[in-house]
Amino acid sequence: MLTLVAVTLALAARGYAPVNGLQVYYEIHGNPAKDGVPLVLLHGGGSTIETSFGKLIPLVSKTRQVIAFEQQGHGHTADVDRPFSFEQSAEDAVALLRHLHLAKADFLGYSNGGHIAEVVRSLVLESAFFSRDGTDPRFWQGFDHAKLDEMPLDLRKAYLATAPHPEQLPTFFAKSVQRMREFKGWTPAQLQTIRAPTLLILGDRDIVRVEHAVQMQHLLPDARLAVLPATDHLAMTGRAAYVASMLDEFL
Repeated sequence: MLTLVAVTLALAARGYAPVNGLQVYYEIHGNPAKDGVPLVLLHGGGSTIETSFGKLIPLVSKTRQVIAFEQQGHGHTADVDRPFSFEQSAEDAVALLRHLHLAKADFLGYSNGGHIAEVVRSLVLESAFFSRDGTDPRFWQGFDHAKLDEMPLDLRKAYLATAPHPEQLPTFFAKSVQRMREFKGWTPAQLQTIRAPTLLILGDRDIVRVEHAVQMQHLLPDARLAVLPATDHLAMTGRAAYVASMLDEFL
């Protein structure tokens, strides 16, 4: 049974939805836009709604309805006995929208969240790559010997503060690393089949190479590219004012 809890005027509802064997935690902020199409936020790997979008939601929800949810094993959504995968996360996102009786949405995916967007009217990809050559080879090599104590402190604190079972942090970390080890990406031909208008956003010091983002822009049939100066991967979440202004114009 879907549980809705009214909280503040800015936060319309929050609850848990039964999705593919999960109880997916989600939040709905703001009021529907004139066209009735919400903006769905897909957080990054190892993250929560707050760590990926805590600064962005108050800005964007002033003019449109925003739906954010936490993926399997992330934040308030408890883990289940299956691996993390981008394909499963995409299926979960689609199933949640169906549960909420939404046929279409605009999507903003940050980092790993940019790899799972479907049922899309418009697409915003923030710090995302489509193939393994989109970043330095040392990035991928780092997952071969990744250790829990190397997990960014903000993400570790967020997990321990929100997870239903914080003692599962080592398992969560191992699953997150394995998902990245198994990342295969998409071919240029597959990218060319995406018809949704797309906005690509990254930092000039991001994990994603700017040249790779330019390639993505050329492959996508209808894409714009924005590069934020003096911005690395983690700093993207702090550039909420810039991102919000671009979203208002793009959407």
